[in-house]
Amino acid sequence: MGNPLGGKWTGRAVLPRTLTHVITSAAVGACVLLAALAVFQVLLACGAPLGRFAWGGQQDVLPPRLRIGSLVSVLIYVLLGWVLLARAGQVGGRGAIVGVGAWVIAGFFLLGAAGNLASRSRSERYVMTPVAALLCVLALVVAAAG
Repeated sequence: MGNPLGGKWTGRAVLPRTLTHVITSAAVGACVLLAALAVFQVLLACGAPLGRFAWGGQQDVLPPRLRIGSLVSVLIYVLLGWVLLARAGQVGGRGAIVGVGAWVIAGFFLLGAAGNLASRSRSERYVMTPVAALLCVLALVVAAAG
């Protein structure tokens, strides 16, 4: 017998199909933003003059140590995206660690938005604060799914 709600079994409860779509859309939206940020970080690491949007916005072209930090950021974005997709049930790896990880990610993005808001760089404040805030909201939607 099928699920009368037409939803998805999450291990705890059956989520209505609409809610499942919202959660999946939030996870995919966060991954799209993370992918865009990853491209941005690779450009920074390659010496593109976009530093006013990142790392405090004090240099247009990042020094070597911050270029390395940008490359490390890309790896972190991949991990964050995987956790959010796992929490949404789109990749393997459900469980308590993934659930806690999704809440940690939401908190990470909240702190990121606060840090960007406090930046001395006007470009970083006006561009990256809304990006981090949107990532926080999307991560909260995914984290609350369990």
